[in-house]
Amino acid sequence: MNVLIFDIETIPDVDAGRKLLGLNDLPDQEVAMAMLQLRRQDTGHDFLQHYLQRIVAISAVVRQSDGHRNKIKVWSLGEANSSEAELIQRFFDGVDRFSPILVSWNGSGFDLPVLHYRALLHGIQAPRYWEMGEEDQSFRYNNYLSRYHYRHMDLMDILSGYQARAVAPLDNIAKMLGFPGKMGKSGANVWQQYFAGEITDIRDYCETDVLNTYLVYLRFQLMRGKLTPSSYDSECAMLKEYLTQENKPHLNEFLAAWAKV
Repeated sequence: MNVLIFDIETIPDVDAGRKLLGLNDLPDQEVAMAMLQLRRQDTGHDFLQHYLQRIVAISAVVRQSDGHRNKIKVWSLGEANSSEAELIQRFFDGVDRFSPILVSWNGSGFDLPVLHYRALLHGIQAPRYWEMGEEDQSFRYNNYLSRYHYRHMDLMDILSGYQARAVAPLDNIAKMLGFPGKMGKSGANVWQQYFAGEITDIRDYCETDVLNTYLVYLRFQLMRGKLTPSSYDSECAMLKEYLTQENKPHLNEFLAAWAKV
């Protein structure tokens, strides 16, 4: 079975902002600031609508287990200079090829709707993801789109009992469980980092975010009885060994923070 834990990072879609708001004469950063300011005036906050979010990073943890080998990998799709369309195509190509269990934190509320709109914009095909049982009967009662099916597990949604008043931030839950959390970082300023040319830092941040989600997923599987205490410990040990072998600064920072809690 393949499990794919994913997370995205986004910035304001300034091209759409120009089209929809008539901001044709402004440079990118000013368009972004205008979009956020207009949103604040309308709603009291500057969280842009999903269709106005441009994806600049998609990071993943993939856990593969076929009975004979166990493998884990943490990475960001594409390259630092990959287009949005390429990132999205790679994501859905992976779904089409491997039909993994998808795991997210607030994926139903944010990541997947953004991916839907952006795939629509770029004309990206994703037949396996949109399968509802017409071609594969096994998807009729367990598919990626139905809220209460586990082919996509939105851990925030599940753990809150599907109650909006019970949702919690990933950072708080991760820290509560003894995981590193966001380590003082935030996705709030991603668009400013992007315009400053700090795309590598954005991708690294996204990878640590998805690592937190993966660790919460392991604890959830322990709670469900899908992992024993021994196998849970083995999964954590395997992840630590992998991160140590990768020996990348942001992963080493994550490991060091994990060791302290």
